[in-house]
Amino acid sequence: MRLNGIIRALESGPGIAFTSFVQAEIENAVNFGQSSNDGLVFELEHNPWDITALRNAMQFLLQREQIVKMGSLANPMTPMVRIPASGSEMNQWFAKQALDLGAYGIVWPRISNSAEAYNAVAACRYPRLPSRDHYEPGGLRGDAPMAAARYWGLSQQEYYKRADVWPLVPEGEILVALMIEDVQGVNNIETMLKEVEGIGVLLIGEGDLTQELGCPRDYENPELLRHMAHVLEVGKAFNVPVGHPHMTKQNAQSIIDQGFRFLMSYPRRDFSALEAGRNALKAKEQ
Repeated sequence: MRLNGIIRALESGPGIAFTSFVQAEIENAVNFGQSSNDGLVFELEHNPWDITALRNAMQFLLQREQIVKMGSLANPMTPMVRIPASGSEMNQWFAKQALDLGAYGIVWPRISNSAEAYNAVAACRYPRLPSRDHYEPGGLRGDAPMAAARYWGLSQQEYYKRADVWPLVPEGEILVALMIEDVQGVNNIETMLKEVEGIGVLLIGEGDLTQELGCPRDYENPELLRHMAHVLEVGKAFNVPVGHPHMTKQNAQSIIDQGFRFLMSYPRRDFSALEAGRNALKAKEQ
């Protein structure tokens, strides 16, 4: 059975996965782990890289009752991690540490060209000889699977078989999501998809794009929408899911109709009961 719930959602039915960015905190893991998302992305790009906090949050994300009810080793809430390093840094160790804890995928910030995309995919793969199937992108991940195998509920040998990138390896359980956050990345998107296999999701970074375009966080800016439409068009042509980072009540239907498939909503706690109580108190005082 598919362990990665985000990949499961992308492979089945309408092929749409729902996710949210959350900070790597125990309270967030407990609260938002009970949402109807297919997975969560622990946000460690704009928060401190705290590997202990990430490990604790991932443990508290586990819902043993739901695992038993599903009759599967798979936790119903799949953890991914957005790492700090931008693509131009050609970093590998952030991804290695997150994967070694048992993360099911990595969100890579600001990928702008094929070399950066290659490094991102390669960092999520174990090395293999060139004579083996699916050699490229050649793996760069170091070997320390103990904690990850335990988190996935597999033996180390079983983990090796499934710890590869999807969809390059169909049975792979690791999802590589590349954030397209600058005009260079937008312009290079077709080349990246032609030259680099193993890219699982293209996630548009509206915030950084609007900064470069001179319209900070103006999400209705025509130039921004033109760039987003281009990424979406190319993603569809290559059958690579394209992600939208700001799904809201207002735009949910529209972005689904447009064809976005990796949908991220802002995780808000529900204070409706508190507000109802305050309104009831005001009514009583009048």
